[in-house]
Amino acid sequence: MFIAYLKDMKSWILLFAGSIAVTDLMILIDKGLAMKLSSLIYLNLLLIAIFILFLIWRYKKETQYKKELLQISGDPSRDWQEGLPEPLFNRDETINDLLRQVADDHLQKLSEMKAANLMESDYTAAWVHEVKAPLTSMKLTIDANRQDPAIRKIESDWLRVHLLIDRQLYISRLTTLESDYVLEKIEVQQLLTPEIRELRSWYIEKNIAVEIEGDMEVLTDSKWCRFIIRQLLTNAAKYSPAGGVICIRTSLSQGGNPVLSIKDDGPGIPAHDLPRIFDKGFTGGTGRLHNAATGLGLYLAQQVASKIGISLSAESVPDQGTTMNMTFSTENEFDATRT
Repeated sequence: MFIAYLKDMKSWILLFAGSIAVTDLMILIDKGLAMKLSSLIYLNLLLIAIFILFLIWRYKKETQYKKELLQISGDPSRDWQEGLPEPLFNRDETINDLLRQVADDHLQKLSEMKAANLMESDYTAAWVHEVKAPLTSMKLTIDANRQDPAIRKIESDWLRVHLLIDRQLYISRLTTLESDYVLEKIEVQQLLTPEIRELRSWYIEKNIAVEIEGDMEVLTDSKWCRFIIRQLLTNAAKYSPAGGVICIRTSLSQGGNPVLSIKDDGPGIPAHDLPRIFDKGFTGGTGRLHNAATGLGLYLAQQVASKIGISLSAESVPDQGTTMNMTFSTENEFDATRT
C-alpha cells in the first residue's frame, strides 16, 4: 500500500526533488550565497529527512480512511452504510455520500426486482392452480374410461402436461425454498411410492418394470425430495427401452450417509457428457437423439438438492444404462450447518 501511495504522490516528490536541485544549483552558481559543500550536503540531508517524516505522517493520515473502508468490506456481517469511517478530508466525505447514494439506488432496484419476481411467482402459482382444475376433471374422465386403448394414450399425454405444469409451480417456488422446507425423518419408500404411482401410465405404456431393493430412514424435506425423485424417475422412464427395468436400491456411502440409487438400462451417457448433465439447458447427445430432453430436469433437481442437503451424482456406461445417486446428509451434518 505504501508503494501505491508513493506512486500517487510522485508529482509532489518530484516537485520537492526539483526544488532542492534548483536551490543547490543557485547556491553553487551565485557567489553571494556562498556555502561550504559540507554545509550544503547537511542542509540537503536535513530537508530530505524532514520530507520523509512528513511523507510518512501524511501516508498514515491519508490512508486511514481507506484502511477502515477495507475492514468494512471484509466483514459482510456489518451494516457498512452505518459503519462508514469518519471522513478526514472533503474527498472522503464525497466518497461516503456517493457510496450511500449507490447503496440506496441498489436497494431500491433490488426491492423492485423482488416485488416483480414475487408478482410473477404469484401469477404463475395462480395460473397453475387454475390449470389444475380442468386437468383434475380430465383425470377423472380418464379413470372412468381406462379400458379404452385411446384413453390410455391420452393418459400418457395428460401425465406429460401434468408434470410440466407441476414443475413450473416448483420453479416459481424455488427462490423461496430456504423458507419453505421442513426437515423430517422419513422412510425412502414413502418418498418413492407416490412418485412411482404418479408415473405408472408411462411405465405401463412402455412395459417398464420397477424393482425396489431395501429401505432406510433419511432426514430430508419430503415435498422437495419427491420433486428430485420425480425428475430422476421421469428421466429413467424417458430413456429406458420398452420392456426395460428400473432398479431402485438403498445403501450407505463410505462416510455412512444414506444413498438412494435409481438405475435404468437405457443407452447411457457418454463420458464426456457426464460432467455437464446438471448444467442448465444441457441435453447431450442422448437427449438430442431421443428428442426428449429440455435440459431443465436435472438442473432443477441439482438446484433443489443443494439447498436441502442432498448430493446428486451420476454413473453411466454407454449401452449399459445410467445410475443416479442421491446422497443424503446426516442429522449431525445439518446440525453443523446451523452452528
